[in-house]
Amino acid sequence: MSRHQGSKGKGKVSGREGASSGRNSNRTNADSQKKSHARGNAPIKKKAPSKKASNPDEIRLNKYIANSGICSRREADENITIGLVSVNGEVVTEMGYKVKLSDDVRFDGRRINPEPKVYVLLNKPKGFATTTAEGKGRTVMDLVANATNAKIKPIGRLGRNSTGLLLFTNDDKITQKFTNSTQGVVRLFQVDLDKNLKFEDLKKIQEGFKVDGKSVEVEEASYIEGESKNKVGIKIKNTGNSILRTIFDDLKYDIVRIDCVAIGHLTKKDIPRGHWKHLTKQEENTLNML
Repeated sequence: MSRHQGSKGKGKVSGREGASSGRNSNRTNADSQKKSHARGNAPIKKKAPSKKASNPDEIRLNKYIANSGICSRREADENITIGLVSVNGEVVTEMGYKVKLSDDVRFDGRRINPEPKVYVLLNKPKGFATTTAEGKGRTVMDLVANATNAKIKPIGRLGRNSTGLLLFTNDDKITQKFTNSTQGVVRLFQVDLDKNLKFEDLKKIQEGFKVDGKSVEVEEASYIEGESKNKVGIKIKNTGNSILRTIFDDLKYDIVRIDCVAIGHLTKKDIPRGHWKHLTKQEENTLNML
């Protein structure tokens, strides 16, 4: 037999050896698959570092500005970069900076609010204090608790035993308009006195006078048509009703009842005592034009 033939012979595998080899190969593959399923031969992934839990009370500064209606988020980023935004008195130029709703955020010097503007008109009953402080018994905040999630506050005040209209809002611009000593917003009160108001005293109120050296002025004062002379209508721009007590204490009258019946163009129509309503869009627009 030639070397070439012998070489061929050595290269052949008998049927038994081939079958055995095949079985071993299959067994190896099977074992490999079993191991793969048993221990999960997929590449071991490294655990990603846990993300720091975000504070639900904080939002990004650019979103805060955008929510206030000043500009878009992208424009807010640009304005932050050039130093137009301050937080609690400090200029912030950091991208991604987070703030709380309670923070004092100012854009170009003017304080802004990220909440939608809300206007709630309450017809206040007796027995509720006009305050946002706790521990004061029943307050007007209890009456409007379900009106909105926004942080509204009353503009001005009515005494605990006074009744009538009280406007709540989170709109700083409107609040400033009401409290502006030169501009203000007229409120109409009906005042019930312990006795009839003398005509000369009515004229004195209309013309203005001084109490303890301070001028006391009202917009209008008149008897109420069809009512007795102990009921008087008075328009003032002052946000509180203490001026009414100042007037009648000086003139020696006791006030029995004070009721705010109108604030600018807003009246008590369709608002029962102790109830509230959201201003209509038209009422909001008129309020902004006062």
